[in-house]
Amino acid sequence: MIRVRPRPEPLEFDARVRQPGRRWLVSHPNGRPRDYWTRCKVALAEAFEHRCGYLAIRLHSSGEVDHFVSCDEDRASAYEWSNYRYCDSQLNKRKSKLAAARLLDPFEVEDGWFELSDPDLRLEVTDLCPPELRQRARDTIRRLRLDDDDEIIKDRRYWVNAYESGVNLALIEREAPLVAACSGAARRRGGDPRAMNPACSSSATSCGS
Repeated sequence: MIRVRPRPEPLEFDARVRQPGRRWLVSHPNGRPRDYWTRCKVALAEAFEHRCGYLAIRLHSSGEVDHFVSCDEDRASAYEWSNYRYCDSQLNKRKSKLAAARLLDPFEVEDGWFELSDPDLRLEVTDLCPPELRQRARDTIRRLRLDDDDEIIKDRRYWVNAYESGVNLALIEREAPLVAACSGAARRRGGDPRAMNPACSSSATSCGS
């Protein structure tokens, strides 16, 4: 997770999402709300710079509108822009089973609260995270499996490979900022960034493919 700042709701949001959504809620007091929120998916992706709010990696095809407070918890928030986070589709399914109070909101996160471990690329909470939030931050990592999901680790290794292959660090900072921070730290130490993923040292295509 990285620092993400809320963006103002799109000009057309009220007419295209909130108002039809509220009318739907009035006429359907039960059942899952109709997905009018998909109408703002493109704008939400742009607000998050196309990166998942939890993975901090650019999503090219699998992004969804995540209700930070789920519809089951609060139907009245189903059509509120302030309740939306851009999220990987598989992670969104995982998150839907959890209460929002147990998770750290991407909008709460500040710079440096999380980093990737060396060499296994697992997400860790740093000392910059306020003490009163560290346990919730750790719970968020554990409950969403941000530190041990094979596909997530594979995605991070892909960007390590890209760095090894000569891709500009500025591009990786845009696509996968936490990987870029780890790679940049290795370079500043004078070390080999491949040390973050020893399995990649023999072949740039052996991991993340």
